[in-house]
Amino acid sequence: MPTVGLFVPCYVDQLHPRVGVAALRLLERHGVKVEFPPEQTCCGQPMANSGCLADAAPLAERFLRIFSRYEQVVAPSGSCVSMVRHHYDGFLAGRPGFDRLKENTFELCEYLHDVVGVREAGVRFPHVVGLHRACHGLRELRLGSGTERRVPPFDKVKALLDSLDGIRVVEPSRPDECCGFGGTFAVNEEAVSCMMGKDKLADLAQAGAEVVASADVSCLMHLDGLARRAGAKFRFMHVAEVLLGEQ
Repeated sequence: MPTVGLFVPCYVDQLHPRVGVAALRLLERHGVKVEFPPEQTCCGQPMANSGCLADAAPLAERFLRIFSRYEQVVAPSGSCVSMVRHHYDGFLAGRPGFDRLKENTFELCEYLHDVVGVREAGVRFPHVVGLHRACHGLRELRLGSGTERRVPPFDKVKALLDSLDGIRVVEPSRPDECCGFGGTFAVNEEAVSCMMGKDKLADLAQAGAEVVASADVSCLMHLDGLARRAGAKFRFMHVAEVLLGEQ
């Protein structure tokens, strides 16, 4: 198996570095050789989403320059991987190595499920977990079938979680509804964003979740902030942390 370049999104690096460490430990546990290039920076998604394309372009070029030396790139963030695979074309189309990089950049759970072929986590996590399916992972990376398409049901993230000993994964009544974060949407439409997040928390509470897990830290940060303000007693964990087992 080739050496993987680990891309840790800027908000993970600055605010939740434990998730980057969990991703590294999880990959290594499953026999993956990993390198973390320290010169990496933001993928440029916040700038691109805000329409600041001139500011996003140098970051896309930097990403290509740093990660094109790896055969495969893995990140614990569906939104950042989606940026590379679906939104870098306007910056990098035709550049040497870009097509290969785009095709070989994977979200962490996607990589474990599809490439490594993990079917048994081999560890214990005896808790009730409510899975939040982040929009980028679901709708752009197709980590799951979702409720909006007429295709045979599948869910790569849930399949990994279900392999943990002792876990019980519970379903909110609206399993693929957005949490309301949406990056700059949470700033520009604060009231709507907060109401969507509160609805998601109520749905997860009704399902009986003790732990809220997601493959995207950005969603977890949004929900965690709302939960703390409301005094809700959830524990928020990235899927990588859960897959490491009881902690």
